[in-house]
Amino acid sequence: MSSRSTDRALRARGPSPPMQPSTYKELLRLSTTTRSLVLGKLVHSHMIRASYRPGLFMHNVLVNVYCWCGDPTTARQVLDRMPVRDAATWNILAAGYSRVGYCGRALDVFREARSAGVGLDRFSYAGALSASGDCGDARTGRMVHGMAVVSGLSRRAFVTNSLMDMYSKCGMINEVRLVFDHAEELDEVSWNSLLSAYVSVGWPEVAVNILVWMHRSGVKLNSFALGSILKACSGMRDSDDVRRMMHGCVTKVGLDLDLFVGSAMLDMYAKNGGLEEAIKIFECIPNPSVVVFNAMIAGFSRLGTKSSGKDRFKALSLFREMLRRQIKPSKFTFKSVLEACMSVHAFRCGRQIHAHVIINNLQDDEFIGSALISLYSTSNLTMESLSCFQMTPKQEIFTWTSMISAFTQNEQYEMALSLFKELLGLRRKLDQSIISSVITACSHMGMLRIGEQIHGYATKLGHDMFTDCGNSLINMYTKTGDAGASIRIFQNIGGLDVFSWSAMISSYALHGNAGDALVLFEKMKECRAVPDHVTFLAVLTACSHGGLVDEGFRYYESMNREYDIVPKSRHCACIVDLLGRTGRMVDAEGFILSSGFANDPILWHVLLRACLFYGDTERGIRVGERLMVMEPYSPTSYMLLYNMYLDVGKVSLAMRTRGLMRERGVNKETGVSWIEIGASFHSFVTSRSYGHHIDFIYEKLEEIMLHIKQKMGKAGPRILELEYQSEKWRESLMNSHGELLAVAFGMSNLPESVPIRVMKNQRVCGDCHNTLKLFSEVERREIVVRDSVRFHHFSWGSCSCGDYW
Repeated sequence: MSSRSTDRALRARGPSPPMQPSTYKELLRLSTTTRSLVLGKLVHSHMIRASYRPGLFMHNVLVNVYCWCGDPTTARQVLDRMPVRDAATWNILAAGYSRVGYCGRALDVFREARSAGVGLDRFSYAGALSASGDCGDARTGRMVHGMAVVSGLSRRAFVTNSLMDMYSKCGMINEVRLVFDHAEELDEVSWNSLLSAYVSVGWPEVAVNILVWMHRSGVKLNSFALGSILKACSGMRDSDDVRRMMHGCVTKVGLDLDLFVGSAMLDMYAKNGGLEEAIKIFECIPNPSVVVFNAMIAGFSRLGTKSSGKDRFKALSLFREMLRRQIKPSKFTFKSVLEACMSVHAFRCGRQIHAHVIINNLQDDEFIGSALISLYSTSNLTMESLSCFQMTPKQEIFTWTSMISAFTQNEQYEMALSLFKELLGLRRKLDQSIISSVITACSHMGMLRIGEQIHGYATKLGHDMFTDCGNSLINMYTKTGDAGASIRIFQNIGGLDVFSWSAMISSYALHGNAGDALVLFEKMKECRAVPDHVTFLAVLTACSHGGLVDEGFRYYESMNREYDIVPKSRHCACIVDLLGRTGRMVDAEGFILSSGFANDPILWHVLLRACLFYGDTERGIRVGERLMVMEPYSPTSYMLLYNMYLDVGKVSLAMRTRGLMRERGVNKETGVSWIEIGASFHSFVTSRSYGHHIDFIYEKLEEIMLHIKQKMGKAGPRILELEYQSEKWRESLMNSHGELLAVAFGMSNLPESVPIRVMKNQRVCGDCHNTLKLFSEVERREIVVRDSVRFHHFSWGSCSCGDYW
């Protein structure tokens, strides 16, 4: 039979007879219980076809079905067709809107019910108060509070509890306490609401006092109250006595084996380093659930590097035990165990857990995706991190933050900025973490103009006053050569931490302001900020660059004596540099041998530079040969030693050094200098053609050289001894002095009032240093060059480094 003939047959039979009201009621109850919208619609359509006319009760049941199944729009349509409505009808619809997050519409339903003259009951006010709290609409909540008082229903404990919940959600803890203190009727829920309110605003000490008050008032302590207070105790530092007291209280009321309370107590100990107690609780809980396992795994994951690797591996062992017991891991489980893999550098294990994530179809979860991004980025696998990022829906800002941080940490700064640009196009609200990451990328690339634009964007968002963002801005302006901007940022940060002080001291040190750096350090101590090893590195750098020998040794000795900080190799390198700058080579070498870091090549490199500067060739050759043994594949040692051999006329040894480089496959590091003009970057790489710009740059250089020879009237650096129009002169600039080309390009394209800022990945040589001094004097231009070690501020023929390059 065809479908058309079947339809005709069905129509011929007439409408289906209605079922019994009890049958409809039972089917609709089943639809609500199973959240089956399809079943609910089938029953509703059967009522319509059977011409069944439900009464008020059955209509309310229908509205309830659609609300519980997540379809409040259809529920509203049913309500609009009802001939009679009561308070329950409006309450059900308002609750349905609240359940799907439409708290504004829920409040509209409440207002409509009042306008309809329906006699509102306690459930009506409770629903309106709950919707106000969910919206954070304290003003509407206060109005509903006033209506409840006028109606007389506010005296009931049920409405009192709703009032406390609303004010708690709006963060108005004083109003919560006021409602509680003036309530005429209280129950256990009232006490628990007060307790939860203090926990939610982060006042655990007051919450503990409330619990004691509950006990003395004869209120029975249930699992909810104890779970809340245990959560509060998790955030209390140095409160072991309070935690032990709470543990005893839980045991006394017989809830120590309750899963909810047990997991909260376990989490309390795990978050505060009491893993031995947490393990004992874990072993006592019969049939621990996934929540209990999650608390234990998270506890071990939080240990970080502060404990032994054996303890940190226990998180992975617990995960394996979960799988053995056939307990299905949750999203939180995978996030915690991935963090544990990062803390113990168990990359292969992390890959296996990634496979479990895929098996459980959780690869699109934002929290897990963020953990996977961080896992792969710590192993320098940014492409795998990017794949994980692309698998997520990218709705949460922290996922973007993780990916941009991954690019920044792995020195893929252009990729970080490109992804940030894509994020800006989505018009998402950005947090200070992501701003800090992109500012860090700008600082490493020397992007002052782009960094300034991001700074402006951070100011518009109000993030520039936050400490983390401010610290990144100080670092960015320091590394891009704008020390004045660093000072302004430091002065505007709302709350300074040790990183803020260290960054600003380092800024002064790198830009040649040793006196200001030490004054700031003394001010830091006056503000009772405790310096760390980074702070002392900045202080010693300032002493080194300023030639302050006595001060440098005094601060170096105070590290261990006053602050219990053991000096590291970089601190010792600053002392060697300090001695080397003052020509005390013997003392510098003796300090290296007695420092405990005689096998660290950094210290010997510093001494070798000092020998080169002061012409201590014999010692320099000895140090260079030692470095060739310590670092057989470092090109710097070979090149410095090669030049020293040539200086003393030992050509055969110089050739032997170059031969060793070829035999060992050591290539000279390619020198790169770059300058930012507007929104573009112009790089000058040694041994590379520069296209159509190069002839224009040489013309500018020839013009500058001519001015120098005319005005100075004396012998200049060796680079000027060559005939500046010759091919040999051009070849010398091309192969060794890209920063001169960058400076000349900047002079031709930037206004005279704008400082010329050039970055270089190697140290500035003596010839270039002296030439740039002449450039700044003759051209009356401020020139800032950042090399691999420090900044050189050239102005009117002088340099901030004091000619020690």
